[in-house]
Amino acid sequence: MASSTTAFGSGVSTTALGLSSLKRSPTVGVATIIFPKPRRSSAMVVRAEGQTINPEIRKTEEKVVDSVVVTELSKPLTAYCRCWRSGTFPLCDGGHVKHNKATGDNAGPLLLKKQ
Repeated sequence: MASSTTAFGSGVSTTALGLSSLKRSPTVGVATIIFPKPRRSSAMVVRAEGQTINPEIRKTEEKVVDSVVVTELSKPLTAYCRCWRSGTFPLCDGGHVKHNKATGDNAGPLLLKKQ
């Protein structure tokens, strides 16, 4: 059985907290917690190949682009992908242009503009 210590004299064991790698520092009342590295998750790519993404919204427009004005943004303009074709998803990289030409669709990005 692994030995356990109490966390900061609280009476709660470090193993019960899942902190088996708790290391005490020389300074009283201070501890360094070492957490295991997170496991990499497998990424899933979602694509709707060979079909339009926008079957009915504003089909009379060449490209559907919506803009939203936001006061708290770090950049003056940020384009977010809505076609699922961007190599930099969730940001738009213009992948909708090739998709639109191939399918006749009119998908475009969502633009967030700083006020």
